[in-house]
Amino acid sequence: MSYWVRPIFALYYKGTTYTDPIDEKSFRKFLPYGYESPRENVLSPSTLSLERHRLLWLYLQNETNFFTASLKVLHFAPEQAYYKRFRGLNNLEYTTTDLLSPLADVKADICNLPFEENSFDVILCNHVLEHIPDDTRAMQELYRVLRPGGWGIFQIPQDLKRENTYEDDSITDKKERAKIFGQYDHVRIYGRDYFDKLRSIGFTVEEIDYTSSLTTVEVDRYRLAVGEIIPFVKK
Repeated sequence: MSYWVRPIFALYYKGTTYTDPIDEKSFRKFLPYGYESPRENVLSPSTLSLERHRLLWLYLQNETNFFTASLKVLHFAPEQAYYKRFRGLNNLEYTTTDLLSPLADVKADICNLPFEENSFDVILCNHVLEHIPDDTRAMQELYRVLRPGGWGIFQIPQDLKRENTYEDDSITDKKERAKIFGQYDHVRIYGRDYFDKLRSIGFTVEEIDYTSSLTTVEVDRYRLAVGEIIPFVKK
């Protein structure tokens, strides 16, 4: 969405029914978003945040010291909803990285990071690992560069009804891959075994259902996905 289109959408949808907690602006409705079957009323007209972005913002704000402590933070594939806001926080030493993103300070392969061991207090790596063929190696690199006592949040698209992660490289048609995996460039759909895979790397993992700690009114007002799990990891 262009620089000029976003404020026009925000003005058109202005109201009081739904609120984006990232900028605290309210709207009569949010925009639809999705590839195969667009979800209604989920894309914020102002920040372009989705359910997962707003959930993470609320969790960071209410349950962590992210906005107050002096932290060295590594953020993979920085989301536009967060980028300027995190960059403007004086308490953070904030580094962004990605192989392709123009917002990245450091162009790097997640499977071969150019950072020393135990470099960062916090790592945010959200909706990245489902794109990485060798996600084991990527997780090992995340563990390597996180400091002992440090923490991270590694959100992924996840089917919580599925016990085991599913991959099938033989499916090459982009439409078919989008139908099965959510996007054509996703290499897998994670099941509940995702958390144990992180544990096998060495992380301590909390499976946090943060929507369960909010009221139904809050979940609806912020347009969150009920039951979405925040994978909170520690080294």
